[in-house]
Amino acid sequence: MNILLELFNNILAVFRTIQVKDVVDIIAITFIIFSLFKLVRETRAEQLLKGVVVLLAVYLISSVFGLTMMTGLMRLLFEFSVLIIAIIFQPEIRKALERIGQSNLGKRYFSFIFNKGKTDEEVKAIKRSIINVADAATVFSSSKTGALIVFERDVKLSDIADTGTILDSEPSVALLGNIFFNKAPLHDGATIIRNGKIYACGCILPLTDNKNVDINLGTRHRAALGMTEISDAAIVIVSEETGNISIAVNGKLTRDYNRETLIAQLENLLIDDTKVYVKKSSRFSSKRKENEDEE
Repeated sequence: MNILLELFNNILAVFRTIQVKDVVDIIAITFIIFSLFKLVRETRAEQLLKGVVVLLAVYLISSVFGLTMMTGLMRLLFEFSVLIIAIIFQPEIRKALERIGQSNLGKRYFSFIFNKGKTDEEVKAIKRSIINVADAATVFSSSKTGALIVFERDVKLSDIADTGTILDSEPSVALLGNIFFNKAPLHDGATIIRNGKIYACGCILPLTDNKNVDINLGTRHRAALGMTEISDAAIVIVSEETGNISIAVNGKLTRDYNRETLIAQLENLLIDDTKVYVKKSSRFSSKRKENEDEE
């Protein structure tokens, strides 16, 4: 009984020394560990992590039984563990950093540096490109011509554009029709639209790593999902087999769009946030003009 009482008093003494910063520290570490497990779950990194745990167990066992050479070898291995982890887990680390940058926290506190907003002319150009893409997608749908059109948003896709041919041209139904004509050399790749212009075509997109994707989806749809998993792009896909028009955003696919619903959804994705900026900018400009008139 005295032992239990002493144990209880020791535990109580420890809790009395805990401060608010200690609680915050514990919660933060718990969140980081949980996020790491969530990140590597159902990926190749999960198997690598199991291997690391096995090596750690070998190190502990060799230390307990006094295996000098084995302990020294394991200690040497763990001394370079940071570099080894950076090399082995490079895709997962990159994906995690990209997710942080695309999160609401990253967009909210760094948008004033990297995202300067759109002018009225740029918004009009984006609207024109949306209408032209919707018109072209309708034509492709009726003729069952496969198409993959990427609307760039906050995350710049210059590295993806480098895999294709740079155009920097005004979008039109005729030009998009020539690009995705099934005998054209660039029809199999993706076309990237930046600020209302066709920036590049014939681009190669990364395929999705999601194992739960519908097995009936073809390469175009898998490439669209893969691109939206690592960026905030909005991608229009026209199926070559069915003529169905789909949109991929944030790793998710929605289908069965027609011209009107496609325009509405693209405007919602590409223009709504920009409208707020333009309205604020216009209001600021009008107030400044009033002040100048008063002076």
